[in-house]
Amino acid sequence: MKFKPLITAFAGLLLTAFSVKAQTDSTGMPGDNFSLQGALEMFRQSSSPEDFEKMINSQDKNVNNLDLNGDGETDYIKVIDKSEGNVHAFVLQVAVSETESQDIAVIELEKTGDTTAILQIIGDEDIYGEQVIVEASDEGDEISDDNGNDPVPGNGPAGFFENYRIVINVFYWPSVRFVYRPAYVPWVSPWRWRHYPGWWRPWRPLAWHVFHPRRLHYHRHCAVVRTHRVVVAHRVYAPHRVASVTVRTRTTVVRNNYRVTRVNRRTINVNRGNNMNNQRRGNNGNGNGDGNNGRGKGKGKRG
Repeated sequence: MKFKPLITAFAGLLLTAFSVKAQTDSTGMPGDNFSLQGALEMFRQSSSPEDFEKMINSQDKNVNNLDLNGDGETDYIKVIDKSEGNVHAFVLQVAVSETESQDIAVIELEKTGDTTAILQIIGDEDIYGEQVIVEASDEGDEISDDNGNDPVPGNGPAGFFENYRIVINVFYWPSVRFVYRPAYVPWVSPWRWRHYPGWWRPWRPLAWHVFHPRRLHYHRHCAVVRTHRVVVAHRVYAPHRVASVTVRTRTTVVRNNYRVTRVNRRTINVNRGNNMNNQRRGNNGNGNGDGNNGRGKGKGKRG
């Protein structure tokens, strides 16, 4: 029976360790409280942009935990479709006050054939500290250095060659089929500051160490990448980007700290990747191996 207190104490130490680890994983940026992967999964599951807007604002989905104006309640995220022909940019935006709004992210969609389409979600730099690109994938995150050199090791099975990725065809997602119907009218959310749908009630934002584990399951079929594939939709979106002076002012210190930390971390990763790539080339003798691992760049895959 003497072991029971020891086991209890050990369990307590483990829980404390997990809590500390969760806190250190936080960037401190507002983006910690919005899951890009979760939003992408909601878009995949939804039947229309309107349905998507409802899903990302539902508390039980654990996608949104934002409180940009610091009033102690979560923010409502509205969706606005900026479109040109077969190109769509679904803007996810929060009304910070009666006079200011802030873009959280944009889902960029392009039709590439009669039955093919590509899609990425881009987290806004004022919310995440830099643009964060996420796409549907089972290959793990893609990480490369800023000069376009061989990617440094990521957490995906592609190893050194994570720039050779299978691009998911999203055309058969219900929401995508919906917006490519001939009768589709681009969705513009009717809601604004202090005027929200009757079904929605804000809630008190969760602490980081509580919210973060609840959204992790969305990461299984998504990847953070450095390749911007949906370039036309991004050009459509860029002139319409909205940023809040209030949000930018409130996050100045944490944003600067994040960028310094990010640069230092990237330098370490690049050095580590270069060392491992040099070792790989040495193991290949003259270093002429193609390293493609049978993977074609940009192959289509039906989602």
